[in-house]
Amino acid sequence: MRVLVTGSEGYLGSVVTPRLIALGHHVSGADTGYYRDGHLYHEAGDLPHVINRDIRQLSVSDLESYDAVVHMADLSNDPAGDLSPEATHAINHHGTVRLAEIAREAGVRRFIYMSSCSVYGVANGEDPVTEETPPNPQTAYALCKTLCERDISHLARPGFSPVFFRNATAFGASPRQRFDLVLNNLCGLAWTTRRIVLTSDGMPWRPLIHAQDIAAAICCALEAPADSLHGEIINIGSDHGNYRVYELAEIVARYLPGCTVGFGHNGSDNRSYRVSFEKLTRLLPSFRCHWNVEQGVNQLFELFHRIELVSSDFAHRAYTRTAQLQHLLRTRQIDPAFFWKPLPCESSKSLS
Repeated sequence: MRVLVTGSEGYLGSVVTPRLIALGHHVSGADTGYYRDGHLYHEAGDLPHVINRDIRQLSVSDLESYDAVVHMADLSNDPAGDLSPEATHAINHHGTVRLAEIAREAGVRRFIYMSSCSVYGVANGEDPVTEETPPNPQTAYALCKTLCERDISHLARPGFSPVFFRNATAFGASPRQRFDLVLNNLCGLAWTTRRIVLTSDGMPWRPLIHAQDIAAAICCALEAPADSLHGEIINIGSDHGNYRVYELAEIVARYLPGCTVGFGHNGSDNRSYRVSFEKLTRLLPSFRCHWNVEQGVNQLFELFHRIELVSSDFAHRAYTRTAQLQHLLRTRQIDPAFFWKPLPCESSKSLS
């Protein structure tokens, strides 16, 4: 297939695109470039041609040659969305629905939208939520996910098949690394300080999935008959991947001798959700998660050793979505609507 991956230079995009290329798909990317500074390591493999443009600026002609769009370009994650709820809605909701509309007009047959289990917000962790559970979004980011699911589902028709992936929280190594994801953050803290101090009591539930397994699910969805997934919302992860945060901290500490774990009190983030993935098993029977948390921790520690990760690397703004966006806003590289601003023209006199 000819596949366009939006957000191709992000944490997930830089894992997904090489995998699709390796399977023989003709892959292009679209990315506005907010997170280009976050290049933690280089990995062998083919990379796609990238359209360096905001999704709000893409046109029908940009999409006319593609069979499928994998859309993962968002202002992510929940804290980053709180920087500017207005910009978050403009990009994550209105920009995404517009992208789906022009994709349908351009003749794109498949549209895979990266939603999030974050839409469940606060749930009773003893009863796993399913795709039938009413969403309970707690942030602008999660609310936009639910609105996109609603609005894009109305665009479905023969010849245009959207499917909605409610991904569990990602973890694992990526050339465009993120250290603001819970397991990645715990591993970075442990490696650089030999101490994990949670800001909460660690009781909230989180479902986890390795970035490579998200990539594998996308590949399976592209290979499945379009009718079998038409308009479906699917939780992406594994029933064995549900953990309380304190359990994750204890696993990380066990794999790094001398690392200690401390706990705080209930924090301001009250999100907690344990998720069922039975529907995924039913609709994509060829898919299964190959990575567990322990393997992901090992992978990250081996990577940190190989690249000689130090505290200044771990703390760098480029690996935390909120910090990087704050930097771009503060330095006036992007405007309040999160569009890139042209550099001012300096006279030769002012430079002398």
